Amino acid sequence: MSTVDPKSPGIGHAAVHDPAAEQGEGGFGAKYLTENDRIRSLPNYLKQFIVDQQYDKYTPVDHAVWRYVMRKNYAFLKNYAHEAYLGGLRQTGIGIDKIPSIDDMNEILARIGWAAVTVDGFIPPAAFMAYQSYHVLVIAADMRQINHIEYTPAPDIIHEAAGHAPIIAEPEYAEYLRRIGFVGSKAMSSKKDYELYEAIRHLSILKETPDADPKEIEEAEKDVEFKQNNLGEPSEMALLSRLHWWTVEYGLIGDINDPKIYGAGLLSSIGEATNCMTDKVRKLPYNLDTANYAFDITTMQPQLFVTPNFKHLNTVLDEFSKDMAYNVGGMSGLKKAIECEANCTVVYSSGLQVSGTFADVISNNGTPVYIKTATSTALAYDDKQLEGHGPDYHKDGFSSPVGRLRGASMPLETYSDAELAKHGITVGKDVSLEFESGVAVKGHLEKVVRRDSKIILMTFSNCTVTFGSDTLFQPEWGTYDMAVGENIPSVFAGAADKDAFHDVSLVSKKRTIRVRHDEKARALQALYQKVRDVRDGVLSQDTLPEVWADLKANHPGDWLCPLEIYELLYTRGWHPGLKTEVKQHLDKLHSEHKEFAKLIADGLELVHESK
Repeated sequence: MSTVDPKSPGIGHAAVHDPAAEQGEGGFGAKYLTENDRIRSLPNYLKQFIVDQQYDKYTPVDHAVWRYVMRKNYAFLKNYAHEAYLGGLRQTGIGIDKIPSIDDMNEILARIGWAAVTVDGFIPPAAFMAYQSYHVLVIAADMRQINHIEYTPAPDIIHEAAGHAPIIAEPEYAEYLRRIGFVGSKAMSSKKDYELYEAIRHLSILKETPDADPKEIEEAEKDVEFKQNNLGEPSEMALLSRLHWWTVEYGLIGDINDPKIYGAGLLSSIGEATNCMTDKVRKLPYNLDTANYAFDITTMQPQLFVTPNFKHLNTVLDEFSKDMAYNVGGMSGLKKAIECEANCTVVYSSGLQVSGTFADVISNNGTPVYIKTATSTALAYDDKQLEGHGPDYHKDGFSSPVGRLRGASMPLETYSDAELAKHGITVGKDVSLEFESGVAVKGHLEKVVRRDSKIILMTFSNCTVTFGSDTLFQPEWGTYDMAVGENIPSVFAGAADKDAFHDVSLVSKKRTIRVRHDEKARALQALYQKVRDVRDGVLSQDTLPEVWADLKANHPGDWLCPLEIYELLYTRGWHPGLKTEVKQHLDKLHSEHKEFAKLIADGLELVHESK
């Protein structure tokens, strides 16, 4: 077994490739999605986040909230959204009248090469972006409460389905979404990033809980604020998340003086979409400097960024990613890997990938010459784990030199069998290797592993590794597996073969809270259903007077159901006397309840414009 000194941490990685079109097999929990090729191609570590939509759990009130938001958004956005939005609603199976089924959406999304899965609230940013790299949209299954109808601090199906899905019908934008997802899947995060994610997730869950303790919400808000203000030097993921936020979530496009909306957060938020077009919100040109603007998910944004076109998004992404560790590797990449204190992958120039938690690197004039991991480590090539070199085998870590042999005219990884023999390197014999850096490896060569004509690994028994007066590996520690590669061209977050590595992405233990409805709430839901049934022709218009009598007597504070009744009476010319009575009730609610006065006014405006 390959081991290193437990007190002395070790590392490696192969050439980074884009997984966009790759296919794979594997089962997961949401059975209703298993027939979709895009979803079946996902690695198992992403499938662990998928939950069943449980469509029958949406209440009649949920559908009424969806309908109100979508009708209001449609009325506003037809003049202010990017032209792809309205057509995209039809192309992606998003209807106005009821919450969409993910099954139905996937049938339509498949035609444009995408798919959708439902998840439980916020998931880690790296996982969210990785889904996009596989052409899969992540959709929160929850539905916002009626008291958060204009804006919700938590991801919900309105934001995800009605916000994200329509714009991906625009090919250039869809490619940007995939590419930023791919880059995000490689971005280095920090421990503080994950702590902030958990704090935000906790706060969003509390804010969507009807009976949450206000003091607990206040404490959660302070915790998020503290973590946001104490991230230190932002990681690659933190910076990329900002670019994602100011484009995918809150992006504007076109003329900076008269932009259109394409960001999902704006497309799905009545309040924010309206607010963003006023002078209250600064409009700035979108460029690389945008990454320096932090964001706060709990409030409306003070500024937004305008891209002239979707092509420009990819230009900025290219500019940003060229300096990321997965593109530059070397000492700067290794330092980021050590700082993140989580699983990362280092790529050797031979193509060998070493995945683990990096703890140390020995350098010479700024060049890495020996690297170490501190925890269980896996070796891979082309993102596939090498047989016999998983985290259970390298459970105590891994260490290896980097560089060229002293006096060699070519990298060791390019040696043929004849060239190995010429330099006294023969399997089954004692071998002594001295690197230009001064690292020396002496032991009995047991095996040489090649991939695509390159040597990626050499295995020794009875091996000693030294660097000057320091001993880096001793024979009693076991078998020594030496990574082969002259340099480190790439370092990226996570394991190379994510399905083979342990704990590559953790599902949060904090779950979203399912609202439990009491008898009165269920009775109100039944009234909403009757109104919907009248609209759909299932029940007679004569059902409305009895529904209204019940509402007036038992639910006098509800505003949305009376609004839906009034819409039917007004647009279809039914029961003139009842129409007047319901309108007077709505006017009274409008004057007595500031918290939803604007919602009533906007709803009435929609009704009067729709006839």
